[in-house]
Amino acid sequence: MEDLMLKSTIKVAQLEELTTTEQALIHSAIEATSNSYAVYSHFHVGAAVHLANGENVIGCNQENVSFGAGICAERSAIFAAGAQYPDTPIEMIAIAARKADGQLQELPISPCGICRQVMIEVETRFHRPIQILLFGTKEIYVINGIKDLMPLSFTDF
Repeated sequence: MEDLMLKSTIKVAQLEELTTTEQALIHSAIEATSNSYAVYSHFHVGAAVHLANGENVIGCNQENVSFGAGICAERSAIFAAGAQYPDTPIEMIAIAARKADGQLQELPISPCGICRQVMIEVETRFHRPIQILLFGTKEIYVINGIKDLMPLSFTDF
C-alpha cells in the first residue's frame, strides 16, 4: 500500500492586493448577503459570479423550513447566471457571509459539497477553471479552481 499525496494551492490576500474586478465582485457578494432569507440559521451568505462577457450576477442563500428545499448562495448565483447567460462561462465567484449579529465573517467560509460539485460541473462544461474568492474581514482566500477545494472530484467523463 502506498500513500497518495494531494496538494492544493490557496493564496491568502488582503482586499487591497486584489484587482479592481476582484474587489468589486467581493463587494457585490457582501451586498448580496442583505438579500439572504436565513430565518432558521441566521447565517446570511452572498455570492457573486463574474462572467466572461463582463456581466456580474449575484445570489444569496434562501432557507425553507423543509431544509432540502432551500438553496445556497453559490448555487443561487451560478444558476441565475446560467438562466440569463446559458452559453457564457463563469470566470470568477466571490463568497461572503454575515453572522446572526450582522457582522461579516472574520475568516472566509467555504462552499458546501453540493456547491463544489456544481462548480466542478460548470468548470467541466466550459473547459476552464473558476477563480474562487472566499471573503473574510481578516483575510481572503484566492483559489484558482474548484479542484483545489475538491481534488477527487466526481465527473461523468
